[in-house]
Amino acid sequence: MRSFKEAVVNRRTNYALGKQIEVSPAQIIEVVENMVKEVPSSFNMQSGRVVVAFGDNHDKIWNITHDTLQAIVPAENFAATEEKIKGFAAAYGTVLFFDETETVQGMQKQFAAYADNFPIWAQQANGMLQFAIWTALTDLGLGANLQHYNPLIDDQVKAAFAIPASWKLIAQMPFGQPLQAVKAIEKLPIEQRVKIFA
Repeated sequence: MRSFKEAVVNRRTNYALGKQIEVSPAQIIEVVENMVKEVPSSFNMQSGRVVVAFGDNHDKIWNITHDTLQAIVPAENFAATEEKIKGFAAAYGTVLFFDETETVQGMQKQFAAYADNFPIWAQQANGMLQFAIWTALTDLGLGANLQHYNPLIDDQVKAAFAIPASWKLIAQMPFGQPLQAVKAIEKLPIEQRVKIFA
């Protein structure tokens, strides 16, 4: 296991993914469940929800995405979109991230003075959950990337997996065997982003 700092540094967007992984589905599930349990949320509202899809269920997500986009992207422009979707489908599995909206609405009613903030706090907690799971998957030796085809695919995904109506799709994370090293990305000078007052 890497140190926390090493794990964060090594988490990167990886689009070149395959199905030949060296960890079991049980190990992936254990990591995901642990992150869902331990990632914090404002007022401990625990509104984040996750679906982990393997095999045919993973394929189903990207078939839905393919068919949905094919219906709305002009035919002359669809080839590039199709290649991207094929890349996500080539991965081993997908994590779907949701917010449970009834939980958020319940907190708004219970703490009316903060009502406007709860949807924002739910999104922040979901972002932390995405980051934690992404980092944990990377620490297992997997590659991953984060996609946002919602709301275009929401209804079909909910129907395909019998997802409760109150779950709002936030993001999709295909993961699998990293087929190539990720390239370094340009970072702003840290002094532009951090100010220290000692």
